[in-house]
Amino acid sequence: MIDGEAVILGVDGISDFNALHSRKHDPEVQLYAFDILAMGSDDLRSLPLHMRKANLEKLLARRPDGITVAPFERGEIGPDLFRAACRMGLEGLVSKHRDRPYRGGRQKFWIKVKNRSHPAMEREL
Repeated sequence: MIDGEAVILGVDGISDFNALHSRKHDPEVQLYAFDILAMGSDDLRSLPLHMRKANLEKLLARRPDGITVAPFERGEIGPDLFRAACRMGLEGLVSKHRDRPYRGGRQKFWIKVKNRSHPAMEREL
């Protein structure tokens, strides 16, 4: 069981939510995988994030068409990284503690920082 997000990449390599939402580009949809919760009959949720990421990378090493392992950077989300993400046109950043097990829903061990100038902030669903 892989946790990820469906995306359509624009020509600039940045995800384009409007293209995804329009359903006009369904054949271009990819899965950006960022976590693995189970492999076969093994429940991996109790493992720390860095071990789950290692399992995910191993599983997807041959990169099946349409599935990409989302980039995983070690370090802190600081102002410089956040400004760089905004300059790239990203919607924001998510930071999770590498030594924590998986827990569903919002947790104090992960944060999402949104780029308030991104067009997604004006989006209505």
